This record gives sequence, C-alpha cells and structure tokens, in this order.
Amino acid sequence: MHLSSANELVEARQVSDRDLLAAHVGGAPYAFAELLRRHRDHLWQTALRASYSPEDAADSLQDALLSAHRGAAAFRGDAEVRSWLHRIVVNACLDRIRRNKLRRTEPLPEDTADEPRCPRDDFAALEATLLVDAALFTLPADQRTALVAVELEGYSVADAAALLGIPEGTVKSRCARGRRRLEAHLRELHTATP
Repeated sequence: MHLSSANELVEARQVSDRDLLAAHVGGAPYAFAELLRRHRDHLWQTALRASYSPEDAADSLQDALLSAHRGAAAFRGDAEVRSWLHRIVVNACLDRIRRNKLRRTEPLPEDTADEPRCPRDDFAALEATLLVDAALFTLPADQRTALVAVELEGYSVADAAALLGIPEGTVKSRCARGRRRLEAHLRELHTATP
C-alpha cells in the first residue's frame, strides 16, 4: 500500500492499523497521520492518566509519538497496533516521571537519628493503575460507568443506580459483565508481557 495523495488518504480510513503501519514503514506519507487520527483520543487520555500534569502528558505523548514514528519498523505484530502505541505512551510517561523524580530534592530532617523509611514502590502502583485504567477503556461505556461508580468511586449499587438512572439489577449485571471482561483483558495483557 502506498499513500501519495489526499484521495488515497480517504481510502486509508478503510485499511487496518497493521496495514497503515506497514505503509508508513514503506514510506507512505499519510499512513502514520491516519493512525494518529484513529487513536489520538485514547493515547491522550492514557498520557493524562499516566502523568502528574497536563504539561507532562503533552510532552510525554510527543516523545512517544516521535518514538513510534521512528521505531515503526520494529513493530513485531504480536499485539494490536493500538496496544503497541499505548505501551509506548505509558513508557514515555513513566520515563518522564523518573526523570522528574531524579530532579526533585528533599531536605534531610534535622536532628533525627532514625533511618529514612522505605518509600513504597510508586512506579509499580502507577503502572498497575495505568493498566487498569487502560483496561477500563476497553469496556463498553455502560459497563465502564457502572464499574467506576461502584468499584472506584465507592457508591453502593442503589446509589449508582440512582446516579445513572437505571435499575439496581442493571447496575449489578453491568458490573458483573465488566469485571469478567476486565479480568480477561488483564489476563491477556499479563500473558502477552514477556
């Protein structure tokens, strides 16, 4: 596939992500732009969730997209292109957090003989949160909103039903279906990770 004109760009919207990535590697000028058009909202939300500020999210996303653009030939095809792009964005965000953390300094306490306490592994917790957040966005909107209300925001089933304007039984079934899908998605990610 070779995209050389705007008319061919319209046709590209009917092409798979893998074919677009292959076309980009082959030199097609509009192929990567079409991939970004398809996935920009998801990638931006991922960067926002993985960063401490919108500015860091924007910088990380820019770094990630540049990395993906340059490294497209290294795509092995063992995952979906969207998943590949997602992981690049998450890694860019984590890299920025690490760099920012190295720049921060904290004064040592005065007159204390106690050893500093061991900080918990913030990076592992952040990565787990990012994986769950990304997995939530693979769910249909109705299941995601029910799960977020009950599991993340702590509403009771009755309160979530009132909040969402649906019967309690519907909240329960949406949560159950969403949990099963999340579990399957996270299990799939776990087995796909080396």
